[in-house]
Amino acid sequence: MKNLFASAAMLPVILLGAPTATAQDADSESIGIGDIVVTAQKRSENIQDVPIAISAIGSQFLESRGITSIDALGTMAPNVKIERAPSSKTISQIAIRGSVTTNPAITWEPAVGLYVDGVYIAKAQGSIFDVADLERVEVLRGPQGTLYGRNALAGAVNLVTKKPSGELGGSVDLSYGSYDQRRLSATLDLPRSGIFSAKVSGQIVKRDGIVDMVDNPYPEVALAEEPKVSQIDTINSYSLMAQVRAEISDVVTADYTFDYNRTKQRPPLAQLVGVGSGGIFDPGSDAYIPELPLDLYVREDRQTEASLDAAIFERSRAYGHALTLTAELDTFTIKSITAYRNLKWQDGIDLDGTPLDVAYTGRDTRFDAFSQELQVSGKAFDNRLEYVAGAFYYQEKAETLGEQRFFGAFGSQGGQFYQTDYGSHTKAIALFGQLDYALTDQFKLTLGARYTHEKKDVRRFFAVGDPLQTVVDLPYGGVPDAKYNNFSPAATLSWSPNQTLNVYARYARGFKSGGFNGETNVFFDPAAPEGCAYGLTELCLPYKPEMVDSYEFGVKTKLLGNRLIFNVAAFRDIHDDIQLSIFTADGAASSVVRNAASARIQGLEFEAILRPVDGVTLNGSFSLLDAKYNSYEDGGVDVSDKRAFPHAPKRQLSLGADWEIVRGDWGKVNLNGDLSHVSSYFTYPYALENDPARPAQNAYDSRSKGRTIVNLRLALSDVQVGDTTFELAGFVRNLTKEDNASNFIDMGPGFGGILLAYYPDPRTWGVSLGAKF
Repeated sequence: MKNLFASAAMLPVILLGAPTATAQDADSESIGIGDIVVTAQKRSENIQDVPIAISAIGSQFLESRGITSIDALGTMAPNVKIERAPSSKTISQIAIRGSVTTNPAITWEPAVGLYVDGVYIAKAQGSIFDVADLERVEVLRGPQGTLYGRNALAGAVNLVTKKPSGELGGSVDLSYGSYDQRRLSATLDLPRSGIFSAKVSGQIVKRDGIVDMVDNPYPEVALAEEPKVSQIDTINSYSLMAQVRAEISDVVTADYTFDYNRTKQRPPLAQLVGVGSGGIFDPGSDAYIPELPLDLYVREDRQTEASLDAAIFERSRAYGHALTLTAELDTFTIKSITAYRNLKWQDGIDLDGTPLDVAYTGRDTRFDAFSQELQVSGKAFDNRLEYVAGAFYYQEKAETLGEQRFFGAFGSQGGQFYQTDYGSHTKAIALFGQLDYALTDQFKLTLGARYTHEKKDVRRFFAVGDPLQTVVDLPYGGVPDAKYNNFSPAATLSWSPNQTLNVYARYARGFKSGGFNGETNVFFDPAAPEGCAYGLTELCLPYKPEMVDSYEFGVKTKLLGNRLIFNVAAFRDIHDDIQLSIFTADGAASSVVRNAASARIQGLEFEAILRPVDGVTLNGSFSLLDAKYNSYEDGGVDVSDKRAFPHAPKRQLSLGADWEIVRGDWGKVNLNGDLSHVSSYFTYPYALENDPARPAQNAYDSRSKGRTIVNLRLALSDVQVGDTTFELAGFVRNLTKEDNASNFIDMGPGFGGILLAYYPDPRTWGVSLGAKF
């Protein structure tokens, strides 16, 4: 880790501040930093006592920045990067410590576990949704298999909502901003009635489009009817959460939650930024199609106007029920979490970004999941032993219907039409436990483990032509189930000589489930095993689970009389059977899946919170990441030094400050500012150099230059009128007009090297008026 430690000379800069935790939430009235309480280990603890790398973002920070969903978290924790998937506003790509799942197909598993109040959100599709009244967000880095289980290979993100208080109260917040954006959020806490307390919260957001639709600038080459759509990249979302708490007895509490999210909007523009040479768009190529002058529409700078030939859309409707029963007995606590989630998701995408009928895809997804978790936690042996043990059951059904159309009526063979459908069923059971034993007053040993058994099946339907002709119709049960058994242990030794220092060393194993590549187009493969239905190699031979062995060393401190929190973590992760999604766009738009690689990923992470004087809080984080393939087999050749790591920037920096400028009997004025920086990163695991003998995507074509985002907010708050407190604020986001692309789709040589770029939102401003009563 020589290069990483050499870069640590930059460390002092992080003390200038960043939004990585919320000490101001804990104790805003004193000069010291109060305790920040989290439930990362299934019990309430001071974050400084938890011997893992964890960042906590509290309600005051979330409210002041208008954060209600995970995509707004961005890079607020070291070595954590959250992006919207290409051509989507409701699909997330969460990368932690260089691990990410880039393919959003419903049969794929994410690398990061996402939870809302302990309920697992299993898929990337529909994972960006609004929660109007968050208490905090916890971001755990590194494998969290022991307590979080399946697919927490890289870490976990916990969204924790505010619970009913049993007292009458509420809030309303109205905001207006650029592109005619209107936002209304509200909460209502009802007074307790008997054993019941209830609360309702919700949010409505509407915004006009960022990109205007205009007439085709080259009408002589347009061979498709342009849709009657005035704008794209719009927002139209609704969310609702109803919570009921029943205090059944002095020791038993029941919490029921219903949440509902709906969006009906248009996704971002798939902006054409390049076409390949030597293919269908190259006049010097034998494959050249003169009717497709796509190069006329190539624009490398961000477009605010576009012409399309398809009415693109994105619709998502998700709801869930959750019932948590908690019995706090004399020496232990029993908890049951029962949950059901349902998702309906659809989109239609113009994948060439032009008025030419070149590439269109649509997806129609249905998903539902049921989960049941039982936990027992407590203390023993004069409180020297703390334990958590439990069992988990999970089942899901996922289906996607896909309509695809390529090249319209162009070319000697005319257009290509596809119906590509796939689905899967999953069942999983797990047993887990963790013991924390105080060896002495200063040393604590933590041992944990989780055993998981999973079973999956798959169906695949594929048809091509006009009219469609069935190529494959593989039903459920058509190939043997995929079955996986995993044992993931963890061990941590921590030393805490006093309340201001915690030093720990940790080992943990992570597990990301294997499965079937439901969208495969590899049919009638002669390499398929004997007896394999239809010769479907990728379905008869499902891809393996991905595993990681993680080694972490951390130091957590409170210094300067509790005015400074300063934490450092160093890690080294060894990954085996990395699941790589290689987008081929060969025939229909699809990917192949390879367990082709093993890797070493290591890094350093720094976090700080400083309160130098009363009324000023500075936060900062800085991270370094070094990712390297140990082996990468491609066609029997080791190309480990010639392949890119996706979404693994070498450096990330967050800086921020909260300054109480003035306070009086009339209220107070606060200024907060945040800066987040991410260095350049690749978005696909493609070749780092071209191989003329084997044409393939080049990773540098779809490499983001990185970005720096600056946000500011000025607020007049704590204005008391009767029993109501008001706040008036103005804000600006992306102050410096950052316009480097954040994500790409590289269609590859099979589609003439079409390269599409996606950009962060431009600079926007707004004002808000809020009231609490």
